[in-house]
Amino acid sequence: MNRPFTNTAVLLVNLGTPEHPTAASVRRYLGEFLADPRVVEIPKPIWWLILHGIVLRVRPAKSAKAYQSIWMDRGSPLMVFTKDLAEALRQELHERGVDELAVEIAMRYGNPSIPDQLARLKESGVQRFIILPLYPQYAAATTASIFDKVAEIFVRQRHVPALRFISDYHLDEGYIAAVAASIERFWQTHGRSEMLLFSLHGLPAVSRKQGDPYYYQCVASTQSIAAKLGLEDGAWKLVFQSRFGAQEWLKPYCVDTLKELPGLGVKSVDVVCPGFAVDCLETLEEIAIANKEIFIEAGGISYRYIPALNASQEHAKVLADLIFNVSV
Repeated sequence: MNRPFTNTAVLLVNLGTPEHPTAASVRRYLGEFLADPRVVEIPKPIWWLILHGIVLRVRPAKSAKAYQSIWMDRGSPLMVFTKDLAEALRQELHERGVDELAVEIAMRYGNPSIPDQLARLKESGVQRFIILPLYPQYAAATTASIFDKVAEIFVRQRHVPALRFISDYHLDEGYIAAVAASIERFWQTHGRSEMLLFSLHGLPAVSRKQGDPYYYQCVASTQSIAAKLGLEDGAWKLVFQSRFGAQEWLKPYCVDTLKELPGLGVKSVDVVCPGFAVDCLETLEEIAIANKEIFIEAGGISYRYIPALNASQEHAKVLADLIFNVSV
């Protein structure tokens, strides 16, 4: 009898990262990332002029400086933690007696690329793929973009392998419990602040009208985590970070909230980012460094960032359960 994961591979897919914290490397990365029509929904000819005439001339140097402030000995935090998470998942599967399931990572932008990883795995004999985007909440700009790239690869092939695509896990019980447990452990060690902010990556506000479920999944996730922690309504708040451009994005904005809280008497905050599977530029630099400065300058006293789940054993168990469930 064949084991259920024979000739099967799971591909953990994350956003991507520059290979080096330099302006040139960041420019290459942003050139691919911001050219994706799922990411920037502006008519291509207009956006091409803006992207190449302004954005890629100005933003790479600024972003490179931000990357330099959080770069690790082993490289970009997103890459380091994603690799470590894959290894933790392999170990979790091994402990469950599942050694035949290949676990690899890919990046939507940059390397290792989705096309290269799929081709390599298929050549090695893989006949069934489980694609797991490392985004708990679905968004067209993230999850759907990964689906687009996977489909682009196989639509040209005569023999299409079996595919399972996990589009989100925003209300998965294991995920909710793991995030809540990580917050509780942080509080047990460091004490609890007056306010807990759930900061999730922003999207243009029009995405809600266009039918993207992202906002509603963010609300559902944070409500569930807060309920798991037993928090009262006034003890936590959902905010959105990483606004880009002049158009309105999902509100409330994280930055605006941090500026307002001290004036409302809230002098200490903890910030957690449950939409990020692993820590990266947006959590380690934007949230943990830049936004802390904003809060302190506004009159705040204590600001702490609660790390992502990263390569924790709990996180590996969450992903393993997702894989087992989709394989039933």
